Amino acid sequence: MAGCTKTETTEPGDLLQSLREKGVVTVGFAGEAPYSFEADGLLTGATVALHREIFGNLGIETVDGVQTEFGALIPGLQARRFDAVSAGMSILPKRCEQASFSEPEFMYTTALMVKPGNPLNLTDMQSVQASGAKMAAMTGAIESDYAAALGIDATLVGTPQDGMDAVTSGRADVFALTAISLNWLKDHNPDTAVEVTDSFVAVIDGKPQIGAGGTVFRTSDPELLAAYNTELKKITSDKEKYLSIVGEFGFTERELPDPEYTTAKLCEGEI
Repeated sequence: MAGCTKTETTEPGDLLQSLREKGVVTVGFAGEAPYSFEADGLLTGATVALHREIFGNLGIETVDGVQTEFGALIPGLQARRFDAVSAGMSILPKRCEQASFSEPEFMYTTALMVKPGNPLNLTDMQSVQASGAKMAAMTGAIESDYAAALGIDATLVGTPQDGMDAVTSGRADVFALTAISLNWLKDHNPDTAVEVTDSFVAVIDGKPQIGAGGTVFRTSDPELLAAYNTELKKITSDKEKYLSIVGEFGFTERELPDPEYTTAKLCEGEI
């Protein structure tokens, strides 16, 4: 189950049947813990755990991985470098124009990684804007979109580690990312001089930005998407089952998707 550097995936056609025959599905991941990352050379994380459960139920026993920067995940999927994207990626209208998303797997909020003591008293995106703080965000991540919408000239970084390094080095005053990712990063780097603010729901143009993430598929693979969603619903409709799969990665009932927030609504921008 170790990550790999390059994989040739199945040609267009019935991808689900082909994957069953091979017994292997290859997913693209960005190394964002605790969603999908490598630890001791093994592919792991909450999204990966879901994938092993779901793809296993579909008769595909092995989940392999190709690591790439977050902003290159959808292009890599379209280029057939992998069969799906395993990253808890936000379901957004502009992304839905490029690829197909599963139903939501996680709900999430935003947080800020800052210097100890939070010297600029940053609490949300508006406070970053008003303070003139130097902000870092991951390339392609939703937080970079929040920054652009607010006119914040954010420094883009490739990985969460790069964002933390930007804060500790002084190149940035703040690094914005999902709260669960920043808290995981802080907890697993206890000696690093940073802290993480309380989480919040970003507000852009007066509208709360409800965060929901899912697995990404090519639009040419509807059979695989439908089969995946069928198995996913069995998990997200059973709180105990859901937490038994993702709980070890710090996910709680708070991250369990709300049935009201469907992919159709998220893709249409209704939420």
